[in-house]
Amino acid sequence: MEKGRANHGGDLSVNPDKPQFLAVGEAEATRRVAYCRRASAGESPGLVWLGGFKSDMQSTKAGAIDRYAGERGRGFLRFDYSGHGASGGRFEDGTISRWLEESLAAFRALTEGPQIVVGSSMGGWLALLLARELERSGELARLAGMALIAPAVDFTEALLWASATETARRAIMEEGVWKRPSDYSEDPYVYTRALIEDGRKHLLLGGIVRSHCPTRILQGMRDPDVPFRHALTLVEHMADESVTLTLVRDGDHRLSRPEDLELLLQAIDALA
Repeated sequence: MEKGRANHGGDLSVNPDKPQFLAVGEAEATRRVAYCRRASAGESPGLVWLGGFKSDMQSTKAGAIDRYAGERGRGFLRFDYSGHGASGGRFEDGTISRWLEESLAAFRALTEGPQIVVGSSMGGWLALLLARELERSGELARLAGMALIAPAVDFTEALLWASATETARRAIMEEGVWKRPSDYSEDPYVYTRALIEDGRKHLLLGGIVRSHCPTRILQGMRDPDVPFRHALTLVEHMADESVTLTLVRDGDHRLSRPEDLELLLQAIDALA
C-alpha cells in the first residue's frame, strides 16, 4: 500500500483499470483510498477526476475521460473518496474536510507535473478547495486548468440545509442523521450532522472564489439538484478568474449523455 505522500521519483506506469490503494490519515483515522491511474505517454498536462457525492470512479464521465486520456497520451488519475466505491471507511463518517484531505493526498502522491482537475457536483467544490490549499502551499504551478460539471459549491449549506424541512433539520441536529430518498440510488442518501457542521468550515460563496487557473463550467438548466442559478452565483464570485460557463438547456444533473460528454471533452481540450 502506498502512503499519502508525494514521491515524484516513482514509476507511474500501472494498469489504468486495476484499483490500487493509497493510505491517507494517521493512526485510527487512516483509510484505504482506492484509485486507478493511467500513465502519461509524454503529453502534458495530466488529468485528475474528483467525483460527486455518493458517486465513484467507475462513473460514465470518468470512463469517458479515461478513454480520452488514453487516446491523447495523457496521464489520468481517478479515485474513490472514503466510504465510496472500492475505498474503505463508512460513508456516514465522511465530511468535506475528510474528502478534501484525501483529494490533496491523491493529487500530491499520485500525479506529476501540471494537471487539469475535473470536478463533478461535490467534486467541483472540492476542486476549488484543493486550488485554495495548493495556493497556500505554493504549489499553483501544478494547476493547469479546471473543468467543473454542475459544481455543488457550498452544497451542504446553500443547497441542502437551506432547503431542508424543519423535520429534516431536527433529524440532523437531534438524531445526527437524515435519510433522503434518491433518484440515483435504491438506497437513501444519508446526511449527517457532522457533514453539515464540517461543511461550514469550507464555505466559499461568502467572498471572492479563486480557481487560480483557466476554468470551464458545464451546467444543465434542468438540474434539480444544483440549479443553474447556483452556477451563475459561482461565476459572479469568480470575477477575477478566467472562467467560461456553458449552460445546457435540456441538461440534467448528471450531464452524461453522449452530447454532454462531447461538451466536457471539448472543454478539457480547450484547457489542454
